[in-house]
Amino acid sequence: MSNTHSSPLQAGQSHMDFTGIAGLLRLSRLRERPTRSQSAAGEGSLHPGTSSAIPGNPDAETAPTPALPRKREREPTAIAAASGTPYAMALPLHAVLRHVLLIAGAALMLAPFIWMISTASKPQTEVFSSELHLIPHQFALWDNLREAFAKANLLRFLLNGVIVTVSIFVLQVMVALPAAYALAKLRFLGRETLFALVLFGILIPPQATAIPVFLLLHEVGLLDSYAALVLPFTISVFGIFLMRQFFKTVPDDLVDAARMDGISEFGIVWRVMLPAAIPAVTAFGIFSVVAHWNDYFWPLIVLNSEQLRTPPLAVAHFRNNEAGTSYGPLMAAAMVIIAPLVIAFLFAQRRFIEGITLTGIK
Repeated sequence: MSNTHSSPLQAGQSHMDFTGIAGLLRLSRLRERPTRSQSAAGEGSLHPGTSSAIPGNPDAETAPTPALPRKREREPTAIAAASGTPYAMALPLHAVLRHVLLIAGAALMLAPFIWMISTASKPQTEVFSSELHLIPHQFALWDNLREAFAKANLLRFLLNGVIVTVSIFVLQVMVALPAAYALAKLRFLGRETLFALVLFGILIPPQATAIPVFLLLHEVGLLDSYAALVLPFTISVFGIFLMRQFFKTVPDDLVDAARMDGISEFGIVWRVMLPAAIPAVTAFGIFSVVAHWNDYFWPLIVLNSEQLRTPPLAVAHFRNNEAGTSYGPLMAAAMVIIAPLVIAFLFAQRRFIEGITLTGIK
């Protein structure tokens, strides 16, 4: 007695008859043999979103095949650890060169400060020794500091420096913020021309206007005073430019909302724009304080009394052309003068970097 078996193996394939044991073996071989659709489905199963076809089941042809996980690339540290090479050898060549250049630049910038600390820590005999060494054989820093404070009134000079730099910075902010707000947020005729004049003012060095300003202060009788040190630097074109660039990043909707609340334009400057511009003000403060704290040229020509001298003029007390310059106390005094700037920058470096970064964002 014979039975007839029919099975649809593929779309469009005709029915085939298999009888007995030979037919069953032949049927099993055909089921195990991969067809073209199965090969294509097998290749596509390696990628997500593909499907594989099962012979004899047309409904399963559209069933999605689970995607195989993509092989994760190893990090440079894993590669270096697996290969037994140091991590530096696994870095790209340009990264190594960049770090080498940065380290060399940092060493070049720090070299004068290292030499200043080394000289301030040496006695006079080692300073003029023919042997070059950074670490002193005899530590004399405290002796040089004591001599520096005894030979010059450093505390008075430091106080004068604080008064002058803080006064200049406060007046510059009071002028720069409204001017920058007008150039950034107000629309009026000639705004771009005024901004071009501000950029042109940055190109003029202060030494070019020193003689006219000196004659003007002489006519009004302000020489040899704090006013002679402060008033010529009240307007900072660089501060106006820096604040204007920062105010361009502030959304106009914030200003419009303040106007709808009834705040005046000057109120917007001090109550809205100033809190938002703290990073830019801090960055400008670092530039302003460092520039005027280290200014040696202008105080030298407008001051006569010793009580008003600023920190850079304190260095002149240790210069002696006849008996020779005392380099140990001189370098110790330079350390005292630089210390407030270093401390101020360490406290404000985060805001300083934010202010410089944000002023360049359009």
